Amino acid sequence: MEWVLAEALLAQSRDPRVLLRTLCRGEASAERVETLRFLLQRLEDEGVRGGGDALSEAAREVAAGYLVPLLRGLRARPAGAPDTAAPQARGRVLRAAGAALRSCARLVVGPPPLAAALAEEALRDLLATGPTPGLEGGAEAAVEVLAAVGPCLRSREDGPLLERVAQAALLLALAGDGEAAALAAGRLLPVLGQGGAAVLRAVWGGLVAPSGPDHVDLRLQVLSALAERLLPEPFANEPGPDARCCSQFWRTVQAGLGHTEDALTRKRARYLLQRAVEVSAERGADCTCGPWEGNGPSLFWWSEKKKDELLKFWENYILIMETLEGNQIHVIKPVLPKLNSLFGYAVSEENACWIFHPSWHMCIYKRMFESENKILTKEGVIHFLELYETKVLPFSPEFSEFIIGPLMDALSESSLYSRSPGQLIGSGSPLGLKLQKFLVTYISLLPEEIKSSFLLQFIQKMTSRHWCAVPILFLSKALASVPRCKALGLEGLLALRDVLQCTMITHQILLRGAAQCYLLQTALNLVDVEKVSLSDVSAFLMSLRQEESLGRGTSLWTELCDWLRVNESCFGQSSTCTSFGLHETSSLNAYVKNLVQEYMKAPAWETEEKCGMPDWSEARLVALMVLLAVDVEGTKSPYSEKRITQNVLRIFLDPLLDALMKLGTNAYMPLLKTDRCLQLLLKLLHTCLFKGSSTQDDEVFTLLQNFVMSATESISDFILRRFTMNELSSEPTLEKQIQRLVSMAALAMVCEATDQKPELQLDFLDAGPMERFLASLQLNQTLQKPHPEEQSSFFEESSSSQGWGKIAAQYIHDQWVCLSFLLKKYHALIPVSEGEHLELILPAVQMPGRTLQSALDALTILPSDQVLPVFCCMKILVPKLLASSESLCIEAFDMAWKIISSLSNTQLIFWSNLKAFVQFVFDTKVLTIAAKIKGQAYFKIKEIMYKMIEMSAVKTGVFNTLISYCCQSWMVPASSVSQGSLSSANNYSELVLEACIFGTVFRRDQRLIQDVQTFIENLGHDCAANVVIENTKREDHYVRICAVKFLCLLDGSNISHKLFMEDLAIKLLDKDEVVSKSRTRYYVNSQQHRVKNRIWQILLVLFPSFDQNFLNRIIDKIFQAGFINNQASIKYYIEWIIILILHKFPQFLPKFWDCFSYGEENLKTSICTFLSVLSHLDIITQNIPEKKLTLKQALSAVLQWCFHPNFSVRLYALVALKKIWSVCKMWHIEEFGALTSIVESSLNQVENMHGVGNAKKNWQRIQDHFFFATFHPLKDYCLETIFYILPRLSGLVEDEWIAINKFTRFTDIPLDAGLQWYLSPTQLRELKPGDWAQEDIGSNSGEAENQPEWTDVQKKITPGKNNVPDADPELVFPDRAAKLGKSMSRLIVVASLIDKPTNLGGLCRTCEVFGASALVVSSLQSINDRQFQHLSVSAEQWLPLVEVKPPQLTDYLQQKKSEGYTIIGVEQTAKSVDLTQYCFPEKSLLLLGNEREGIPANLIQQLDVCVEIPQQGIIRSLNVHVSGALLIWEYTRQQLLRQGDPSHQVRAFSETSYWFGQMK
Repeated sequence: MEWVLAEALLAQSRDPRVLLRTLCRGEASAERVETLRFLLQRLEDEGVRGGGDALSEAAREVAAGYLVPLLRGLRARPAGAPDTAAPQARGRVLRAAGAALRSCARLVVGPPPLAAALAEEALRDLLATGPTPGLEGGAEAAVEVLAAVGPCLRSREDGPLLERVAQAALLLALAGDGEAAALAAGRLLPVLGQGGAAVLRAVWGGLVAPSGPDHVDLRLQVLSALAERLLPEPFANEPGPDARCCSQFWRTVQAGLGHTEDALTRKRARYLLQRAVEVSAERGADCTCGPWEGNGPSLFWWSEKKKDELLKFWENYILIMETLEGNQIHVIKPVLPKLNSLFGYAVSEENACWIFHPSWHMCIYKRMFESENKILTKEGVIHFLELYETKVLPFSPEFSEFIIGPLMDALSESSLYSRSPGQLIGSGSPLGLKLQKFLVTYISLLPEEIKSSFLLQFIQKMTSRHWCAVPILFLSKALASVPRCKALGLEGLLALRDVLQCTMITHQILLRGAAQCYLLQTALNLVDVEKVSLSDVSAFLMSLRQEESLGRGTSLWTELCDWLRVNESCFGQSSTCTSFGLHETSSLNAYVKNLVQEYMKAPAWETEEKCGMPDWSEARLVALMVLLAVDVEGTKSPYSEKRITQNVLRIFLDPLLDALMKLGTNAYMPLLKTDRCLQLLLKLLHTCLFKGSSTQDDEVFTLLQNFVMSATESISDFILRRFTMNELSSEPTLEKQIQRLVSMAALAMVCEATDQKPELQLDFLDAGPMERFLASLQLNQTLQKPHPEEQSSFFEESSSSQGWGKIAAQYIHDQWVCLSFLLKKYHALIPVSEGEHLELILPAVQMPGRTLQSALDALTILPSDQVLPVFCCMKILVPKLLASSESLCIEAFDMAWKIISSLSNTQLIFWSNLKAFVQFVFDTKVLTIAAKIKGQAYFKIKEIMYKMIEMSAVKTGVFNTLISYCCQSWMVPASSVSQGSLSSANNYSELVLEACIFGTVFRRDQRLIQDVQTFIENLGHDCAANVVIENTKREDHYVRICAVKFLCLLDGSNISHKLFMEDLAIKLLDKDEVVSKSRTRYYVNSQQHRVKNRIWQILLVLFPSFDQNFLNRIIDKIFQAGFINNQASIKYYIEWIIILILHKFPQFLPKFWDCFSYGEENLKTSICTFLSVLSHLDIITQNIPEKKLTLKQALSAVLQWCFHPNFSVRLYALVALKKIWSVCKMWHIEEFGALTSIVESSLNQVENMHGVGNAKKNWQRIQDHFFFATFHPLKDYCLETIFYILPRLSGLVEDEWIAINKFTRFTDIPLDAGLQWYLSPTQLRELKPGDWAQEDIGSNSGEAENQPEWTDVQKKITPGKNNVPDADPELVFPDRAAKLGKSMSRLIVVASLIDKPTNLGGLCRTCEVFGASALVVSSLQSINDRQFQHLSVSAEQWLPLVEVKPPQLTDYLQQKKSEGYTIIGVEQTAKSVDLTQYCFPEKSLLLLGNEREGIPANLIQQLDVCVEIPQQGIIRSLNVHVSGALLIWEYTRQQLLRQGDPSHQVRAFSETSYWFGQMK
């Protein structure tokens, strides 16, 4: 077409220069510039026409005067300015102008050479602008000019210029990220690389210069374009540098293979690798690339002797990399065995060394690790961790670097640690266990000189990011499993301490504590004690939280003591001075003794009045090391007398005891020393009081207790003296305020210790001076901020507003700790109301109203982590004041709930505050009084109750705390037989109801946390965190477990208990009815399914307490539930309870028979429930003396259903008939002789049926089903069957399985000694899940796993895979497709009549795959639809889309007819042609009809032909997408056949030019 138009233009004008000047005038449209281009190209082809010099001058004038300014004008726009021209049109102009400029350079024959001149000018512009912000347009224009004239430059004459251009282009391409850099890499450098050898070497040298991994995509773009020169085939004319011998080239290729962001970059890397392999095979010569580092294997090598092995290796390698692009696990998984074969090729078993460089394998794993598909990432990580299970790989530094780099980055994803399908909850993460095994194996195989550095880097990597709780836990657990070795020194110990700091930001407390335990075990296993000192160890131990991990009395504490004892004489000397300035010693006892002595010293500079409070961490460190040293001494002589322990402890604490004894009498003791003494005393008591310390038989605690008691009088005198002295002072100096703070803190700790250890309390209740002082203390009195002049610069931070506020809050907190102790001790003195006139001995105790008001004031000023003692006081005060001061108590409820609801459940303080809140709001006395007066407090309590249940959905464990406390408080009255003992529970039965059906559906991340916590809890005492951290049973299961165990303790013979259970049963049935009506259909394991399941579980638990009178009230609801379309598990429970009712109370059999007489419409989905009940008729009739009538009624009820048209109903009926008939035979009932032939023939027919489909197989399955074959309604009546076995066998999700050991583990509610129905005595527990109606699962499972390597795998067709891919964003669709090696047909598909986005998306994909020239749609907005994109899978990016609305179709079809297209309708008409008989013209237009109406009648008249698809079936229509796809393929098939026949070649265009008429 272009050739014809050019000829027509030249034929009409004798002087080509006139044509050129004419085209250079006017607006520079795409059509005008393209016309100029092909005219210049035609002139270039024919040589001189109309004068050589004149044409040359004209070409120079066009280039300098029109084309270069045009390029600059298009490119040089301000940065950020909008591009007004359409991108496609602008791209057409740029390409046409560049090609025209190139033709001009070739047409100019005289000096000076135009190409060199233009290149020099463009190079100056490029160097002047470069990638400077704001001047990108100038650089882009210069690159366009250079790319256009570059092919015209001569390698000899213009050699220096070419080298300078190449250097500038490389600098631009590899230094910038803008459009100019992309142009330089995509257009200019490939053009320059096609020049002479010198230029190619310059480009090559810049590309392979070692400059890091930056701009890998741009490097690969240039390398791909120059692949034919850098990787030349044999006998190439001008072979360039051999890229195969350059290690930097292969590093670039490897970086591209693992490039996560850009698929095109990965494709270029694969192309270069494949071409290198193909070239090596064709050349046949040996080739090697030097090792990257050291003496390892080459990155690439070739040997003709091993050609077959090499080809096989690289073929599998490239196949794996291409398959990974699919990102679909079902496609990728069959290819993974080939990865194993790669290791077989890569390792020499004879020499135990790598043949292929291991970095190639790491590229595959890195690609899998960084995949968007997390399933693929997990599969890749597991595959890597399993490497050493079947093979032993030689050591490689790259392997270790990969583990510390990409592998650990991948391991930071929490979702990888989820359970495998079918794995039980709490059994541990498969990936976590594989990680542990891998790390142990890998480290054991490392050379000794490498092991230390690898472990250090591994631990340091754990500190390089913020890890989530689950990954850091399993990494720590894997480290703790590494066998003992002396691998870590001081640097490793410090790194472990940094990891400990990382774990502290983890919210999950149990996981955080477990990680700390494993990190301590890692230190004990891997630290070389000769390289660390005792002060280093003690500093490390200070990073552990004693309340979360290092609790005294745990197995971890014992392990630490053993480690200290064994290595006591081996510790090294400290290289730095300790915090106390003491002389370092390797003996533990000497070190601790010096530690205490140095701690007790008061430096001279601190003996002045201006001294602050000592650091609490120092006291904690001393207390920890003292107790460790004492326990270490105890392990040396475990069978010695107490005297040895007493002596050791006294040696350590003599300075402390001496100072404590003098506190009351020595008024001149330095203040710093007194404060340190009190701090150390507090920390010693605090450490001993941690959970995990068995204080009953702990002689250390007993001795410490005796020491404290001996100094109690001295301490109390000292504290009183300091308080009273401070009261006399009017000026709040810093010194005096600190004294008050420390004194109050010491007093609070003594009160806490005395409260927790009743043996420390005195028997008499007379108030002493201390009690009187505390009771008279002004509550909520804050510490005034010291005057500025009293502050030293050293204490400026601690006395700032924020810092002093924390100190003042701590002071108020300690006041309420002391008051809580007083209220508990003297609660008998608290009056019921303020009106009682008493002698005020203890004002705070005897004036409860004022004290409660002060508590409310305290809640307004205290931070949330300091309110616990206030809640404890409220627990004592509210029951006394609820009747007389209800409004004040309601205010207390509201304020306390506001604090609780604002806290996060990941904070340690949340649970202690919540427990205290529950204890005072839901105290039995409070509930009883509130229910009795039925005032606002009663409704406020219920409101808070429902808010707590709602909170439990997002804060797991809240409801557990509430129901556990309430059930425990109701448990004592529940064991009583007095009337009305459950009145409190009766008034709040909604709480028990909600507990019975409680349970949320967790998100995946929440379920993962729950699973891992269960796994840690199952470790028991092996993990010290389970001992130290209180096991609060926060799983949702424990809410129901608590309610069930409480219900099991109720006595059905007790009237109040019986009424409570009956009321609960009625509420449960009402709840079931509400849930059933809320949604007629609900899915398996949905929330509705789970709630209904839990309702019927509790009804089964309550059944033994039901009598006949109560069942008369609810039997209709139970039978009615059988008519509802329920899930299988619920049907089993309903059938079970009906069987139990009919067995215990046969009087209800008539009502049961009535169920079979309901209308067909009601029974068609529910009759199977009642037939299943009859399959256990032998159990039902046990208590019936006369069984004949019952059996007769059963037979008459069942026989009518044995001939039902529904196959499932017939099967259930036949199972019931078989059971009933066996009972008749067992009782030798002869009255049914008339029915014998019918029954026997029916049973014989089903038993002997011959396989029609799956009928016989289903008959066998239903007979083997657990409910009919193994389940015994009476013997299996136990909690295990109700809550674990039946949910498991009926296909419920594992979240609903409650194992029986959880009932026994939940000790808050004791087991009922008289209840012996916890475990199932039958074989039901041994069965595996299965159902007769389901297909056999797993019959072919493992087939893919066991197959060593698949013989064939999926491989997606990659268009243009052997061509150099191009990523120029400005290429229009045909050009972009052509660059990818894709051929375009001349088929247009018109889909403007189609409405559904799914059909349009599918058509778009089909058109793109088969190379249609365009797809016409009614609106281009449809491509943004998610359904369209889901079906098109990005095909719209590679296919031209045209918008033609339905009203415009007539004009559009007429236009295409005029262009020579044949209009083909896909429709069934009277004159339609069979598709198999129709021959498609090359220029075909397919018109597709609407999904419903097809092609309208007015458009059928526009068609040249109608084509219909031959059909064989009954339905006379196909989906429109399917119809279109069939015709598109038939068109493509016919065109492919024609391409092989010369008679069908495409003819040249003969149309004349539009531009000729315009010019004339």
